[in-house]
Amino acid sequence: MRVLLAVMMSLAVPAWAQSSFAQAAEDKSPDGAAVFKQNCASCHGGAADSRAPTPDALRPRTPQAIVESLVNGAMRAQGARLSGAERRAVAEFLTGKTIGGDVRGADTGRCTAADRPAADRARAPRWSGWSAAVTNTRLQTAADAGLSAADVPRLTLKWAFGFPDASVAWAQPSVAAGRVFVGSQNGTVYALDARTGCIRWTYAARGGVRTAIAIGPAAGSSPAVAYFGDTAANVYGVDAETGRELWVRKVEDHPLARVTGSPTLYEGRLYVGMSSYEESQGADPQYGCCTFRGSVSALDAATGAVVWKTSLITDPLQRRGVSTAGVPLWGPSGAGIWSAPTIDAARRRVYVATGNAYSGPPVSSSNAVIALDLASGAIAWTRQVSPGDIYVSNCRAGNPNCPEVNGPDVDFGSPPMLTRAASGRDLLVIGQKSGVGYALDPDHDGAIVWQYRAGRGGLLGGIEWGSAVDGERAYFAVSDVTTAKPGGLHAVSLASGTAAWTAPPPPVACAAGRGCTAAQSAALTVIPGVVFSGSFDGALRAYSTATGDVIWSFDSNKTFTAVNGVPATGASIGGPGPAIAGGMLFVNSGYGSFLGRPGNVLLGFAVEGKE
Repeated sequence: MRVLLAVMMSLAVPAWAQSSFAQAAEDKSPDGAAVFKQNCASCHGGAADSRAPTPDALRPRTPQAIVESLVNGAMRAQGARLSGAERRAVAEFLTGKTIGGDVRGADTGRCTAADRPAADRARAPRWSGWSAAVTNTRLQTAADAGLSAADVPRLTLKWAFGFPDASVAWAQPSVAAGRVFVGSQNGTVYALDARTGCIRWTYAARGGVRTAIAIGPAAGSSPAVAYFGDTAANVYGVDAETGRELWVRKVEDHPLARVTGSPTLYEGRLYVGMSSYEESQGADPQYGCCTFRGSVSALDAATGAVVWKTSLITDPLQRRGVSTAGVPLWGPSGAGIWSAPTIDAARRRVYVATGNAYSGPPVSSSNAVIALDLASGAIAWTRQVSPGDIYVSNCRAGNPNCPEVNGPDVDFGSPPMLTRAASGRDLLVIGQKSGVGYALDPDHDGAIVWQYRAGRGGLLGGIEWGSAVDGERAYFAVSDVTTAKPGGLHAVSLASGTAAWTAPPPPVACAAGRGCTAAQSAALTVIPGVVFSGSFDGALRAYSTATGDVIWSFDSNKTFTAVNGVPATGASIGGPGPAIAGGMLFVNSGYGSFLGRPGNVLLGFAVEGKE
C-alpha cells in the first residue's frame, strides 16, 4: 500500500485519484470483466449509433485515464455508481495494464537547450485557438503560414510526439512564441518546442483537454497566458511561458457538462461555450433525462471571473413524467455548444452554433446559429435550421428517455465562420451534420442567403468538425462515415452558393477493417492556394484551391519514433485539423471515437530550411 501511494505521489496524481487508488488497494479486487459487462457493455459494444468508444479503442489508454473518466470525466455519472475497487478493476481489464508509469510521457524528451528570450519569440507567427483569427475561418495568411502553394509538395516530417494514454488524439494544437500548445485525453497540457517537439513544460488539468488553446500576449508585467477548457467544465488560465497555474474557474455545475469548443479570446474576455454528453446517458432508463442546457459565458481573462452567462434554452425546466424505473424525467434540454464562439468586432456580437435537443418540448435554440451581444450576453437573434431534432443516443424499445421519434442528430459541430465575399458582403458560413452548408446574413437576423448540399448527412454524417473559407470560396468536407460512399471535398462559391469543384475521396490509405473509411470528418485548414483535409483513412491531403487536385499527401498509418520516447502510432484523422504557422504544419493522428481508429501521435512538418 505505501509503495502504491509513493508511486502516485511521485507522478503528481491529483488528490481525487490518490484517494480512489488507495481505496482500491485496500479492497478485494472485483472481476473487471464482470464489472464491464454489467455496467458498461451496453454502450461500449460498438453499435453504430453509440458515441461510446469500443473496448479496442479504449485499450491503448492507461488505467489512470479510465479512472479519471469515471471519476471526473465524461463517464462520471456511471462511475459514481461503482466503488473505487470496481473503477480500478474495469480500468485494468480494459487496458490490460496495472496502475503505474508516467502518465505525462515526460520522462524523456525534455528540452535541454535554452529557449530564445520570450520577447524575441513573441514576434513569431501564431495560430492561437481553433482558428488563426477569431472569425473562425480557419484561413492562415501567407505571411503567418510561411508556406506557399509551391512549398507544400516539399513538406516533410520533422518530428513526432506521443501521447502516453490516448486512443483519441483529439486536441488541435495551437502555435505561439515558437511553441506548440496541445492538450490530451488524460488532462496533461504540453508546451513543446515548435522546431523539435521537445517538452518545455507540462500541466495537469482536472479533466481531459480536447479544446484548442488560446494564447494571450504578454502585457507589461503580466505574462502571456494559455487558456483552455476541460471535460469537467473547468476553464484555465496558465502562464504560457512556465505552465504555472494562474486561475481555474468551474463554469457549469451540471455533472455531465464539458467544454469541447475551444475558448475564444477577445479584448480581455474569454468566450466559452458549454456542451455535455447527457444525451448518451439517455440509453439508461434509470437516468432522469434530461436537465442540461447549453450556455455561453464571458470570463475576465485576467481572473477567470464570470462577467456574464447566458443559457440558450429560455423555457423553464419542467418535470415531464416518470421513467419505468421511477426516475423523474425533465425537459426541455440540450442545445449544447460543441465548437468555438466566433467574434464579430464590427457588430459587437459573438456567434455560437448549437446541437440537438435531448428532451422535449421542442425549442427554437437547438440546431441553430445564435447571435449574442458581446458586452451583455443578451441574445440578439436565433436562426434555427433543423427544428424538432430531439435525440438520445443508443435508444432501445421501451426506454422512456427516448422521444417518440428519435431525431436525426444533425448538430452543428463546427463554428460559424465570419467572412467577406469579393462583393464586400459579410456572410456567416457554416456546415451541418445534415450534409448542408449555409451562408447566413449577419445583418438580417441570420437569414439564409444560400444553402449547398455536400453530403447525405445524419448520424455521424454530413459536415462534422469544421469547414474553411477564403475570400472566394467555402470548403466543405464530408464525413458520412456510416454510408456506402463516405468522404469528399467541395469548394463552393461564396457569391452564388454553387459548386466551383468537387473532389471525390481518393482510394483509402489504410488496411481494410473497422474504421478504415474515406470519411473526412476532420476540420479543414486553408492557406492561399491550398486546402488541407484529414481523413479516417489516416491520410492528410493537400488540395489545390483552384482545381481540387491533390498536390501532397502523408500516410500516418505507421509507428513513429517519438521525441518523448512514448510508443506512437498514427491512424484516423478526425476532429481537429492542422494548425499552420511559421513555416510548419502540426496535426494529430489517431481518433478512436465515432467509428474511427485509435492512435496517439502529434506530427510536425516543415519544408527543409523554412521552419
